[in-house]
Amino acid sequence: MAEPMNELIPTRATLIQRLKDWQDQSSWQDFFDTYWKLIYGVALKGGLTAVEAQDVVQETMISVAKHMPTFEYDPAIGSFKTWLLNMTRWRITDQLRKRGPFATGHPAGEDTATGTRTVDKVVDPNSRDLDALWDAEWEKNLLDAALAKVKRRLDPQKYQIFDLYVNKGWPPEKVAANFGISVDQVYLAKHRTTEMIKEEVKRLESKVS
Repeated sequence: MAEPMNELIPTRATLIQRLKDWQDQSSWQDFFDTYWKLIYGVALKGGLTAVEAQDVVQETMISVAKHMPTFEYDPAIGSFKTWLLNMTRWRITDQLRKRGPFATGHPAGEDTATGTRTVDKVVDPNSRDLDALWDAEWEKNLLDAALAKVKRRLDPQKYQIFDLYVNKGWPPEKVAANFGISVDQVYLAKHRTTEMIKEEVKRLESKVS
């Protein structure tokens, strides 16, 4: 059975080909919905303010759009993941450059949306620290997408059992009593749901690396 075109994370080759058409608003919306949180999260954790991180998202999207007409995706040369990281890296560098030649952060006392002073935590866009941030956010993005997709496929009660036990931290006995099932059934629901999420992460990762 063919997979639907509206995957939470579309295949890299298919999506990139569709993005070559600037008038394809649906594909551009897919791209934005899929990657804006990833780009925003990396920029924010890299030391930018919320406003600067929003600018990075906007400028990265514009940059991607400008490159699309002549862009040829070749996984033998480099991954889509790395290509998008470089686009984001350059836009973060642009934001830091706007602060001026002597500004490694904002004046003391100005806080980011995360509550940490920007001056204390700016990450060098060219360092491996940003690469590590990108990898972590990329994995989180994949996990969130996989979890959302599995949730849509699961029986609502089975997902609730998994959510209460794994995410909410309820003791298995309390979960079992709440649903009128055995503790073994709670363990089984957790195991099966976890395996489904792992498989979905692998599938999505193979499409967007």
